Amino acid sequence: MYVLKIKNNFDLKSTITCGQIFRFIEEDNNFIVIIKDRVLSLKEDGDYIIVESSNEDDLENVVLDYFDLNRDYEKIEKEIIEKDNKIKDAIVFSKGLKMIHQEPFETLIAYIISQNNRVPSIANALNLLSLNYGEKVIFKDKEYYLFPSLEKLSKLSIEDFRNCKVGFRDKYLYEIIESINNKKLELDKIYDMNGEEALKYLIEFKGIGMKVASCILLFAYQKFDVYPVDTWVKKFMKEDYNIEGEQNIRKFTNDTYKEYSGLAIQYMFNYKRNKK
Repeated sequence: MYVLKIKNNFDLKSTITCGQIFRFIEEDNNFIVIIKDRVLSLKEDGDYIIVESSNEDDLENVVLDYFDLNRDYEKIEKEIIEKDNKIKDAIVFSKGLKMIHQEPFETLIAYIISQNNRVPSIANALNLLSLNYGEKVIFKDKEYYLFPSLEKLSKLSIEDFRNCKVGFRDKYLYEIIESINNKKLELDKIYDMNGEEALKYLIEFKGIGMKVASCILLFAYQKFDVYPVDTWVKKFMKEDYNIEGEQNIRKFTNDTYKEYSGLAIQYMFNYKRNKK
């Protein structure tokens, strides 16, 4: 067992449940998260997070990287507040929220499935893909399934995808995997692009609009200058800034928060969605 001391006021629950990821289980303040090559069990215990895993290879670095715990969020938050003091309440409310650093291929598939879809349905589709085509892992006497590899999903037909409850997105998934195999879409290439370049690159592919592309870039590549604008953000901007319309929201956000626009938007989203 590996014990990780919480850094930078890490809020485990908010980070996992704020809408970044879909494959997790919450049991009495204990979270099971399934990532690329392992199952993680995480539980807060005072100033510590108790971490257990089905695979303990390089576990400390895996956990620190996945939850982005090496980044100085406090410094970034101060910079954002200096640019706009009105966002302070949202940042204080979201203290400890981190941007999860997910594996690009799974994030790509997950967010294509997410378009015009509800969270339970997204999670169900991802779990069905994993159950049918992913590697089985036994952890604490329970069965879990890792997300399928590109090689496994490359063998699927459109009907196979449809049988995993992905709906109209079946064709998009089939075509995007063909694009990866044909080297039309190169996921590793995106690391070297800036946010604007990466957005233009991704939206060339069917099934990837601005919102899906922004989520992929924010949650897998940690490009904090791109972001989705959803209903919660629109409510926040209208009520707190009297700004309406996505174009106006983006102009204000980009001009104000610049390279940290994606983080600022996530704080707004979390605050408006979860503040009672």
